[in-house]
Amino acid sequence: MAAAAVTDPSTRDAAEVASAVATDVDRGLAAAEAAARLDRDGPNRLEEERTVPAWRRLLSQFADPLVYLLLAAAVISLVAWSAEGSDGVPYDVLVIMVVVLANAVLGFVQERRSAQAVAALQRMAAANAAVIRDGGLARVPAFDVVVGDLLVLAEGDAVPADARLVDGALWAAEASLTGESTPVAKSPAPLAEPAEVGDRTSMVFAGTAITRGTARAIVTATAMDTETGRVARLLGATESDPTPLEREIARLGRVLGLGVLGIAAVVIATVALTQDISSLQDAVDVLLLGVALAVAAVPEGLPAIMSVVLALGVQRMARRHAIVKDLASVETLGSASVICSDKTGTLTQNRMAVTRIVTADGTASPAEASRLAREAVAFGALASDATVAGDGGFEGDPTEVAFLEAERELEAEALRSGFDRVDSVAFSSERRRMSVLATHDDRADVLAVKGAPDVVLARCARLRTTEGDIVLDPERRSGLDAAIDTLADGGMRTLAVAVREAPASSAQEHHEVDLTLLGVVGLEDPPRDEARAAVAEAQAAGIRVVMITGDHPRTASAIASQLGIVPPGSPALAGAALSRMDDAALAAAVEDASVFARVAPEHKLRIVDALQAHGEVVAMTGDGVNDAPALRSADIGVAMGRGGTEVAREAANMILTDDDFATIVEAVREGRGILDNITRFLRFLIASNLGEVLAVFIGVVLAGWLGLRNASGAVVAPLLATQILWINLLTDLGPALAVSAEPYADDLMERRPRRPGTPMISRRMWTGMAFTGTVMAAVTLVTFDLFLPGGLLPGSSDLDTARTAAFTVLVIANLTVAFAARSETRSTLHRLFSNPWLWGAVGLSLALQVAVVHLPVLNEAFSTSPLSLAQWGACAVLALAVPLAIEARKAVLRSRDRAAARG
Repeated sequence: MAAAAVTDPSTRDAAEVASAVATDVDRGLAAAEAAARLDRDGPNRLEEERTVPAWRRLLSQFADPLVYLLLAAAVISLVAWSAEGSDGVPYDVLVIMVVVLANAVLGFVQERRSAQAVAALQRMAAANAAVIRDGGLARVPAFDVVVGDLLVLAEGDAVPADARLVDGALWAAEASLTGESTPVAKSPAPLAEPAEVGDRTSMVFAGTAITRGTARAIVTATAMDTETGRVARLLGATESDPTPLEREIARLGRVLGLGVLGIAAVVIATVALTQDISSLQDAVDVLLLGVALAVAAVPEGLPAIMSVVLALGVQRMARRHAIVKDLASVETLGSASVICSDKTGTLTQNRMAVTRIVTADGTASPAEASRLAREAVAFGALASDATVAGDGGFEGDPTEVAFLEAERELEAEALRSGFDRVDSVAFSSERRRMSVLATHDDRADVLAVKGAPDVVLARCARLRTTEGDIVLDPERRSGLDAAIDTLADGGMRTLAVAVREAPASSAQEHHEVDLTLLGVVGLEDPPRDEARAAVAEAQAAGIRVVMITGDHPRTASAIASQLGIVPPGSPALAGAALSRMDDAALAAAVEDASVFARVAPEHKLRIVDALQAHGEVVAMTGDGVNDAPALRSADIGVAMGRGGTEVAREAANMILTDDDFATIVEAVREGRGILDNITRFLRFLIASNLGEVLAVFIGVVLAGWLGLRNASGAVVAPLLATQILWINLLTDLGPALAVSAEPYADDLMERRPRRPGTPMISRRMWTGMAFTGTVMAAVTLVTFDLFLPGGLLPGSSDLDTARTAAFTVLVIANLTVAFAARSETRSTLHRLFSNPWLWGAVGLSLALQVAVVHLPVLNEAFSTSPLSLAQWGACAVLALAVPLAIEARKAVLRSRDRAAARG
């Protein structure tokens, strides 16, 4: 049945809705039927832009002003060739078309790889939904939910589709759909009459979040048939804003483009004024030279290469358990200066075990447990949502599982035998406690309460002893507080367990008073071994680690000191103190405090804002519904993939599939490495392009001194348009991509975080690229002068041979720069063989250059002449002057840096 078959399900009985969509309210859909509906109706996702066919994506690669210039030049050249008798082969036209086509194919392949990587990440980050199919609970991708599916919803779930409640009760946050700021109570009762979306209390809607309670619901609409889909259809598609890195690359292209226009104009004017342009072909040759210079100067391959580097980088992160949901987040990861992390499960092993029990008898280990201790554990297990798994183990929250395991170990099940759970008040970060109402055939009904000791003890009037219940007076309370502090100082998590004879047939918050304390249980969750090393690595990288937890301040401080976050004995800043601080006071406090305990979700948001006010780039972890605001506000929201809620995962930029702090640090390292590699290929491409442009520009300006004149005395260009295009193709085709695949630097995590707004290309880097480009141009022109007679140096070769030698020297120099560009200051010889891709790309480029020099057909196309072995040797020696000059500059920079470090 399609969604349209259900007319206003909010006003109809749940059984009637189930019948209308042909599903079973107990067993849900059969898996085969769900698959058939998915095939018929399509995936449960909002419509995206229509997939662009491959042929159109290929054609889009030609939509570039520089390509238009090349194609226009090719057409003009073809017309000139035709007008002058169509003699020979129009090699200029053929070369231009080959270069344009090769660049288009390269861009297409890079774009395809990037799109495939992003699509793979989106699949990994996709939300899941709990459904009942064939009578059993199953978790399926939210995209696979179909009309008629029976959803099982609980606190923290993101609602995957519009659905009609069948049973249970819950509260849903619908601000994203209706603007309602507070959660809306939902129940299965049908509405008496149709209502607006915000008042349909028997329905839950796609894109909203469950903040409390549990329920089952029948899916009545998916994809664009949902209320969210209707809104999306009205809004239409919106384009995302470019990231700061994309804006910087675009700005760089504009700056280079404007600069080269001036250079090209000078070159064209100089050659045109000094040459005897007697034919249309002569004029076309001059025009082609200017166009080729423009193409050479602007690294038009940058956006495509950058996309590939980012996409492949986040795929590597995913293999290391960090799923980054959008490429733009990589930039921010590389600049992270503060990581705010939860404790349990992220910094610790999330394997809770009961190790101490405090009762009226004193403090004991489980092995020494008295009846009072066993009773505290048993009723703590009763006040729990953990359950027995099919293999006889337990599943659920690790803390609650620890109670069940301790109960089994102590053989304490009999102490609560016969009690049947009938109602509960759920745990939340605001309440910091959970209550369960249980009935018994032969005993009084009981309300069992488990939660933070300070919260539970404040509601206790009595203390259970072996002689019976006694008044919990201030003296006894003081003794309990001291015992709790001792446990917390040992790094244990503490939970109090209390009971009360049930005052009513349902559990309500106002019944959680006049309780009798059974005991306080201490649980240990040891720090992860890898977390200690990760904290040290983060701190060495200039990244501050902040622990934010709901645990007792003493527990938080003890664990933080074990991990090296703070020195031993450092106090934690408690949530109660945060609540009393205004924004200014909190902004001052976060400069010093690195451990925050007993925090509420709103405290997390304030901490993030306060850190950002100091200019910090903040990564924040979270797993609950109420963590979503802080995750969205943080520069990098990090959700837990194992223990986190769907709401937290949707709000985050990154998902940890292993819930491990070390993975965050590894992701930061990956982000830094990706930005480092982007810098590398920027350094290589721009320096290489500058070398080509300056070689032509300086050669034309100093033509008289260098002997760059033909037999009639007219100025000739050191390089032809086809040769410039060839060099550009060689550098973009392989080496640039290979440079971006360079293994990350050894000192990557020893540097300070990159500050937001810092340009990718620093003043030192601009200077280095200009230096490299100038040296390349000088060596190229020296080669020309050395081979060609009539300049400053003696030479005896003809123009074609001299140009071929200069052309070859420039190609070899370009390829050596690929190795030198890996670091601004470190020697080119350092880890020279660490990147086999670069060696392969350079080897292929050299082979292609040999072919251009020696194959007759390519001699014609590129106006080259074969070189002798001695001439090749001379070219190699001259080209080596470029890396030697770069090495000398690096040595000077290293010396300056050492002097600066000494002060």
